[in-house]
Amino acid sequence: MLLGTQQVSAAGHLVIGGCDTVELAQQYGTPLYVMDEACIRENCRAYRRAFESRHPQTEICYAGKAFLTMALCRIVDQEGLGLDVASAGEFYTALQAGFPPGRVYLHGNFKSPMEMGMALDHGVGRIVVDSVEELELIDSLAQAKGTTANILLRVTPAVDPHTHKFIQTGKIDSKFGLGIDTGQALAGVRHALNCQSIKLCGLHCHVGSQLLDLEAFDLAAEMMPQFIKTVDQETGVTIEELNVGGGLGIRYLEEHQPPSVENLAETVLTKLKRGLSASGLPMPKIMLEPGRSIVGEAGTTLYTIGPIKDIPHVRKYVSVDGGLSDNPRPALYDARYSALIANRATEPPNEVVTVAGKHCETDNLIMDIALASPRPGDTLAVQSTGAYNYAMSSNYNRFTRPAVVLVNEGESEVIVRRETLEDLVAHDVLPERLRC
Repeated sequence: MLLGTQQVSAAGHLVIGGCDTVELAQQYGTPLYVMDEACIRENCRAYRRAFESRHPQTEICYAGKAFLTMALCRIVDQEGLGLDVASAGEFYTALQAGFPPGRVYLHGNFKSPMEMGMALDHGVGRIVVDSVEELELIDSLAQAKGTTANILLRVTPAVDPHTHKFIQTGKIDSKFGLGIDTGQALAGVRHALNCQSIKLCGLHCHVGSQLLDLEAFDLAAEMMPQFIKTVDQETGVTIEELNVGGGLGIRYLEEHQPPSVENLAETVLTKLKRGLSASGLPMPKIMLEPGRSIVGEAGTTLYTIGPIKDIPHVRKYVSVDGGLSDNPRPALYDARYSALIANRATEPPNEVVTVAGKHCETDNLIMDIALASPRPGDTLAVQSTGAYNYAMSSNYNRFTRPAVVLVNEGESEVIVRRETLEDLVAHDVLPERLRC
């Protein structure tokens, strides 16, 4: 399975963005995250084309939680997207990269007073509010600062998507947002309208993540016009902005066939227009916040294969020089990945093995995958690791986090340097009484 700009060279090596992955592994070391710039940019453009051609009043906002560095912020800005952030750290990264704060949207079910104050001080575009308590805190902070907070109120439409239970966010039983069916969403709208220093700009809903069909999007697009009509009838307020979330899946495995962005746009916008038109209501500005589907398939992780342990009639373990610390998703979500031997990419996969990480843990990156006769010293390329891999990496077992390189038109550039052993202890403090 070749993704993005991936090709195979005459030497049989996997090539990404015109760069030989075997040479990248030798130059930068492994584990190594490789990000395909052309693929990222084309995904940004595909979203804009699909939605803006059908509804010009659309803003695509990249969900930074998937993968965020200063270089990525610059790419997103250049492609004309907004940016969703979910912490002070993500917001600070955007500010340091020179991303316009007016196109930043702050998320999170628990935003600290510091984070909300930071958002107000820098003039973020919207704060996405998750609870009545947040409304009260934001109103108080905005009053104290003599400003007005522009918000979207997050609501949950009680949609149960077909995805892993840990990434279902649109159900009624969710830590995010206010339930429509329970009446909490309408109460939240009323509360926001009564706040002195809050402007309710619109609504936000998000149904889940890694969605491989359009059913959940379709249901949400059917339900939201009904709630918008209720808001109009009960409060006299016309909703001017609607963020319909993100969550479109990607190809982790060859059998994964997510809907196209074109199909997503057609489904969501058609259903919204039909529902709102039937109620005599105008179509609001539409926002969308893709993350995984922008960067997921653009990322590849390179490892060096080490010891191979063959247990007769049971399993063959192929160890690599990374694992849980650079990709926790298999342990967290039972996530499955595709992979190939990058230095022998033309050879057919002829052995079923388990790719084992090197951590002191049941650290198996990929169970039962067919590879081309793996050998110690081979370069293993694991596909579709651009989202939630670097973002969720750790120093477990005091591993150093890998470098991230951006590849494009045959050039490679470091956008995150590899951590050093010195970095690992840089924030340790040794009390004087424990010194030798």
